[in-house]
Amino acid sequence: MKTVSIAIDGPAGAGKSTIARQLAHELGFRYVDTGAIYRTVAYFMDLWGVSPKDADGVNRYIDELTVGIEYDESGLQHMMMNGMDVTNDIRTQEISQKASLISAHACVREMLLDMQRDMAKQYNVVMDGRDIGTVVLPKATVKIFLTASAEVRAKRRCDELTAKGQKAKYETILKEIQQRDYQDTHRDIAPLKMARDSIKVDTSEMTIAEVVAAIREIIREKTGL
Repeated sequence: MKTVSIAIDGPAGAGKSTIARQLAHELGFRYVDTGAIYRTVAYFMDLWGVSPKDADGVNRYIDELTVGIEYDESGLQHMMMNGMDVTNDIRTQEISQKASLISAHACVREMLLDMQRDMAKQYNVVMDGRDIGTVVLPKATVKIFLTASAEVRAKRRCDELTAKGQKAKYETILKEIQQRDYQDTHRDIAPLKMARDSIKVDTSEMTIAEVVAAIREIIREKTGL
């Protein structure tokens, strides 16, 4: 039986994870957060003191890493690094920045590509990332490009950190997001770009509920689900 795959691409802070997770829950699909996979690699290299810009170091240590995905009873994705659950450890701004650089290495992308594609072959999935519709799942059933202005994304991130009791400076976060956008769109391997058959959804002036409803309608039109 053929599986259904929903690919959601877009820049950092566009709300991909929040939207994808909710869509997967409503559809009864597996949610695959590919950003968390690359964060896991970045975290591993960070523990070994390997700079994400050190191509030789990344190539040397990548064979020491085993990345796995497990799901709990609520459907929450847990990232496993050599058998250890690092789901919470990888959620820092520093690791996020390093993940963008780590993902530019061919050896890293080759290691993880089959893993991501196998998930889509085995299960109905909502998968989000930077190159899902262009590289990972070029024949995805539905492709969405989720975006918002850098200013809106920085404000959302700032509010999110503040709500968690963490210090957040808007100007710093905006600069980090702009830097991340540049890294993601200018890397040589699988740069962030909108697939030709992708549908763009700008969330700048939309609530989460409105974004989910809009994408559900797109999925309904494409698949009947």
